[in-house]
Amino acid sequence: MGDQLARGDEYEKQAEKKLTSWGLFGSSSKYESAADLFEKAANSFKHAKAWDKAGSTYLKLANCHLKLESKHEAAQSYVEAGHAFKKTTTKEAISCLQEAVNLFCDIGRFSMAARYYKEIAELYESEQNIEQAIDYYEKAADLFQTEEVSTSANQCKQKVAQLAAQIEQYQKAIDIYEEIARQSLTNNLLKYGVKGHLLNAGICQLCKGDVVAITNALERYQETDPTFSGTREYRLLSDIASSIDEEDVTKFTDVVKEFDSMTPLDSWKTTLLLRVKEKLKAKELEEDDLT
Repeated sequence: MGDQLARGDEYEKQAEKKLTSWGLFGSSSKYESAADLFEKAANSFKHAKAWDKAGSTYLKLANCHLKLESKHEAAQSYVEAGHAFKKTTTKEAISCLQEAVNLFCDIGRFSMAARYYKEIAELYESEQNIEQAIDYYEKAADLFQTEEVSTSANQCKQKVAQLAAQIEQYQKAIDIYEEIARQSLTNNLLKYGVKGHLLNAGICQLCKGDVVAITNALERYQETDPTFSGTREYRLLSDIASSIDEEDVTKFTDVVKEFDSMTPLDSWKTTLLLRVKEKLKAKELEEDDLT
């Protein structure tokens, strides 16, 4: 480890020297030589797990590539810098990946830009910065859509819906899940996932607590996919809607428990259904107080 660190320092020193030297062959050759040395330095720092040093050296490498007007190489260096900083400071990692995205967009490499938008979104999500995560997942989805990478676009849209519901932006989540369900019906490979998307949309409807809206939504889902009314997902939503209408917490609990015993609910669905249950409990207590 120590000798890798020393080697990295030595390469970096040589690179800096190249940059300040006066070259007979014009500035481009000194930037090429420096870039070569900065890359060796960054790799040595990476090997030594000196992530901050690796990150800042990759930034110097990116700068050399920009001087040489090699935007693609510069973008890749920013990505490397971002990945090194990821180990120590999220803010710095996001800043580097954003630089990479800007360059990829400049040279028309939109699917690469989308990929790193998605990575920025994941970093914001890991920091619990949900609004920013939503923003960057949306940017990624748009670019994936532009490049007709539909699967990746849908994955990002689903993340937007999931996070939107998390911060109680239920209508936004509903619109996305319903749109993905409609799109999936036209694709034989995606058809099997339709009931899952409609279930997610339905759970978001339940969180809004409007029984009429839920009933209307279920009718709409039946029109979207005539097979939906025969599924356990449909029955779950329908039975929960009845339990809300009847203000019956016990019925609600039994219905969810039965579904979960056959198809285990993930943590996202569980969290949202607990919100529905809390509202229902509060309503029941209200009724008790009034009688």
